[in-house]
Amino acid sequence: MRLKKGPPDFILFITVMALLGIGLVMVFSSSFYTTYVQYGDDYYYFKKQLMWAILGILALIVLMKLNYLRIKDLAIPLIVLVVICLILVIPLGTEAKGAVRSLGVGSIRFSPSELAKLAMVLFLAKTMEINLDNIKSFAKGILPFLGLLVLICGLIMLQPDLGTSFVVAGTIFFMLLVAGARWSHLTVIAFSGIAAVAVAIAIAPYRMIRFIAFLDPWKYAQTDGFQTIQSLYALGSGGLFGMGLGMSRQKFFYLPEQHTDFIFAILGEELGFIGVFVVLALFLLFAWRGFRIAIKAPDTFGSLLAAGITVMITFQAAINIAVVAGALPVTGITLPFISYGGTSLLFTLAGVGLLLNISRYSN
Repeated sequence: MRLKKGPPDFILFITVMALLGIGLVMVFSSSFYTTYVQYGDDYYYFKKQLMWAILGILALIVLMKLNYLRIKDLAIPLIVLVVICLILVIPLGTEAKGAVRSLGVGSIRFSPSELAKLAMVLFLAKTMEINLDNIKSFAKGILPFLGLLVLICGLIMLQPDLGTSFVVAGTIFFMLLVAGARWSHLTVIAFSGIAAVAVAIAIAPYRMIRFIAFLDPWKYAQTDGFQTIQSLYALGSGGLFGMGLGMSRQKFFYLPEQHTDFIFAILGEELGFIGVFVVLALFLLFAWRGFRIAIKAPDTFGSLLAAGITVMITFQAAINIAVVAGALPVTGITLPFISYGGTSLLFTLAGVGLLLNISRYSN
């Protein structure tokens, strides 16, 4: 299939680069004190994040220049690789803060669950295009995808990582919606998913405690509610214009994970409502351009792939921001483009590369 190639979506590219630039600045600002105390190097996390950002931009450029129809052939090998890596991470992975989520040697770490999100979107876009005529049938069109969802999310849950499983499940649900699945089937899937999350919380004592603390964090201010309260203090202290870049108080060992999961709270404290509004506006702009690319894609595969990547990134961003604002229990997922996290940044930028690729062939 020959497609007429044009320039990539410039607005989307600028939006992503703006978010990435804000992220690099905030990673340094939120971490320089703790890294100086722990490692004797103000730039410890910043340098690592910058390295991953450069690798991510290179991946973005490469994937933007290829014909995205050729990338379709990688869908099956990638999903097989993801399953193998998710299995290997259980006995061979590196433990950090009670979870085993990464493979690697020395200081180089790779999180298979981050690749799983992008690989799932690519695989689903390919298989949904092939089975589009059966998408309204639960047995033929829905059940195979639910089987894959249970496999991937089940392996991720063994790490354990409920937050990433939730992002993967939400992305698959939205792609089924875009593909034309019946509302009755989607309703059953949604309620089944809610029930599965409830069971996952109930059977794990630490998740149940975290959920109870979410309902009334001030009652557990010195234990499981501490992080949420400190996050709210940070956001509240920012006011309209913020305390100034680098002037956060919460990053001085008050707010845990201040450069990763809760970096948005530090951003709100230092840059205030204006900074928060700018970041939210950039994510909304990203969502608009991404869905616009999906609508204008020249084929079903491109449309599903663009929609899946867009919702994967924006859904994760929405969850992270809701957690920081105290609207959801702590999940442990990062804010795309902004939080510290090498593998997450690399595969997020790779996904953007695919999105920009599709935009070059849009009608």
